[in-house]
Amino acid sequence: MTVGIIILVIVVLLALWAVGIYNNLVKLRNNRENAFANIDVQLKQRHDLIPQLVATVKGYANHEKEVLMRVTEARSAAMNATSINDKIQAENALTSALAGLKISLEAYPDLKANQNFLQLQNEISDIENKLAAVRRFFNSATKELNNAVQTFPSNLLAGIFGFKKEPMFEVPQAERADIEKAPEIKF
Repeated sequence: MTVGIIILVIVVLLALWAVGIYNNLVKLRNNRENAFANIDVQLKQRHDLIPQLVATVKGYANHEKEVLMRVTEARSAAMNATSINDKIQAENALTSALAGLKISLEAYPDLKANQNFLQLQNEISDIENKLAAVRRFFNSATKELNNAVQTFPSNLLAGIFGFKKEPMFEVPQAERADIEKAPEIKF
């Protein structure tokens, strides 16, 4: 009879241990999803500002249609992405398209002095700063989940329950060279 009780206690303890690990994994996954919901709020504001920016630029840069089309298409793809991973890819493409627009705008000194353009540029800059902050939070939440999924002993149960390593929200490879390059200062 005592052996039966000992076995029962061990089984109950193992079950409680498994439930604790599972609940922690669920909390970490939900935290990651919540972090991405914060990104979604900022992305919505970004998406709402882009048509205004494109319309303002169109008046000055009629022959820059290819760049404007790329921004518009990237915005559309970003708005239509459904999964977190698809949204990450689409937003990285939109960020690249916006960087291309920024470069092409250097040729328009009148546009850079236009009040509407300056206001939109400031709003987009503000949104980009907020996006950077919520992306850092998202990546932190993703790192916590990935650590739990990949470390012992929770990795034993993570695979069984369908938890897997998730991607970070990283800077696209094409933009890494620009980020790593020292800023050019002109007087």
